[in-house]
This record gives sequence, C-alpha cells and structure tokens, in this order.
Amino acid sequence: MALRADQWAADPFLARQMRQHWKRGRNRTHNQIVVRADQHNTMVDDRGRLWLAVPGLQPRKMVRIPLSTTVAPTGTLRLILRGGRVEVHYQIDAAHMPSSQRPCGEATVGVDKGYTEALTDSDGDPYGTRLGELLTTESDRLKERNRRRAKLRSIANTAAARGNHAKAYRIKVNNLGTVKRDRQAARHRARVRTEIFTAVHEAVDKAATIVAEDLTKRFAGRKKLGKNINRRLAAWTKGVTAEALENVSERRGSAHVPVNAAYTSQTCHRCGRFGHRSGDRFHCTTCRVAWQADMNAAINILHRLGDPDIALHTPHQKVKQILQDRTDRHRTRLPVQDSSPTTTARRRANHPNRSAMSN
Repeated sequence: MALRADQWAADPFLARQMRQHWKRGRNRTHNQIVVRADQHNTMVDDRGRLWLAVPGLQPRKMVRIPLSTTVAPTGTLRLILRGGRVEVHYQIDAAHMPSSQRPCGEATVGVDKGYTEALTDSDGDPYGTRLGELLTTESDRLKERNRRRAKLRSIANTAAARGNHAKAYRIKVNNLGTVKRDRQAARHRARVRTEIFTAVHEAVDKAATIVAEDLTKRFAGRKKLGKNINRRLAAWTKGVTAEALENVSERRGSAHVPVNAAYTSQTCHRCGRFGHRSGDRFHCTTCRVAWQADMNAAINILHRLGDPDIALHTPHQKVKQILQDRTDRHRTRLPVQDSSPTTTARRRANHPNRSAMSN
C-alpha cells in the first residue's frame, strides 16, 4: 500500500525506520519560528506605527504584527511567542553601528569582578553595590518557593497514585505553572543586567584602559563552602559582567584587556607574598596590614598587565611557582643579620662609640 509523504509518522514501524536511517537534530522548541530575510517586510501606517508582515498558514496571506519600535528589523528574524507577546529577534553588526557619543575616561585601572559589588577598581572605588543584595534576595526567594513547589508536587503525585486525578490536575494547573515563574525570572535578569551594565559604564567613565581578570574557568574548591554560599555563588552572573565589559568598552572606545587571574586575590600587592583572605579583608602577615580584599585583587590584576612571565593562558601551577620564586629572590636580597657572640664582639670593636652608647 502506497503512503503519502506525510503518513509515515503515524506508522510505528516506518517511524522507527526513519529515526534510524534519517539522522537529524531534535528540536523541542514549540514557541518560535525563523523567517528568512526575503519572506518578510515592514510598513508604516497613517499614525506612524511600524508593522511587520510575515507569511501565515494560508497561502498569499500575511500576518501583520505591530512593533514597539521605529527601527525596521532586517535579515533573518526569529519570532518568539512568550507570555502572550511576540518578540522579534534579529542580528545586527556592531561594527557598522554608530559609536556612542559618551566618551571614556583617560586612566588605566584594574578591576576585580565580585559578588557583593559588580566591580572594584585598583583605586578602591566600588561599582554596582546592589548586585550582591539582588542575587542573595533572589536566591533565597527561589529556595523557599522551590521548597513549597516540591511539597505541592508530592501532594499531587500522592493524589494521583490514590486515584484522585482531579485533585492532582487542579494542583498542577493552579499551583505548578511556569508563566509567573518565567515572568519573575525575566524581571530579575533584567534588573541584574541593568545593575552590571550601569556599573561598567561608571568604570568606563573613569578609564581608557580596563584590565580585568579572565574568569572563563570554573571555580575550584566550591565543595568546601556551605550550602547557602554555594547556592548564591551559582547565581553569580560573571558571564554578564564579562559581556558588559566587552560591549561597553567597544562602544565607547575604551580598551578591555583580560589577564590571568590566578592568585590575584591570594597575594599581597605590596610584597607579593601569599596571605589570608577572610570575607572583604585580606591579611598580609609580612606587611602586617589588612587590605580591602577586592582593591588588593584589582591592584594585582593591574600589575599583570605587561607581566613578561605570566601570560593569559599560563597554568595556575606555573603562576604559583613564579610568584614564589619572586618572593624568594626578594628575600635573599635582604641583609643577613648574624647575632652570634663573635660577630657582636667584632662589631663593637670596630665601632667603640656605638658600644659606649649602648652601654
């Protein structure tokens, strides 16, 4: 029996054979479509409102979508249906965009990306001081909400196992939805991005060259911290900070230079020796000074600019060895203080006046 081209999916055997012999990707996206550049056009109505026309399901009929902008989208479009609204996504070339009229500063500073503040520069100035509060509040709120959702999900599963499918359905529809959750998550991401990009703009107002740590690698030793700290650090949007530094610097004519961040927060910027960091304080036992930890790390990051021995991709084991060798060489240059009795007597004999004054 001959089958049409669209009937093989209903036959279990043919569908299984097609899955085995027709290798292709799997797409579980159900709320978006891609429109080619030659399949859409824009128009302006009498009131100056911009409309986007895309092909519909019926032949030769276009679906018109009102846009909330006056800039017509170009190229291949991605239409996403989210929360009852249509989002139009398209790619632009940043190189051909007009540069920002807001100039950058003239200084050269190092910045340390943090959790409490988005950035701290080598002069000790913090930027984005509300970032830690935003991340902590949202993380704690998600912890409590997910705990309640897990309890409701357990009640729904128990009701379904006992045959009360109506109760399980009501809980799933009314209490375990994702519309409100996704809307709250989108608002939180928008607030975090605003805080980070504002902080980067403030830093670029001061600096023409920003030396920043390269945090593309994962954290080491995360298991040593507590559960709450791990949960909050998991929400640390260091990728957004890196994106903001790159984009804002490019638009405003500032230079963003990434450097190797190994041990920048564990060494003293004055003597170069390893110390102990506790919260926002860095304690150096050699200098006997407690520095502000983020400022100390930012100064070390600034010193990495042009370092002949430590490159961007130098392994952290080699970086540690280089830092230890530098401190050892500095220690051997210090004069040796010999306090033996023979040396003391010889020193007093050569300097009788000093011996008389000491007596």
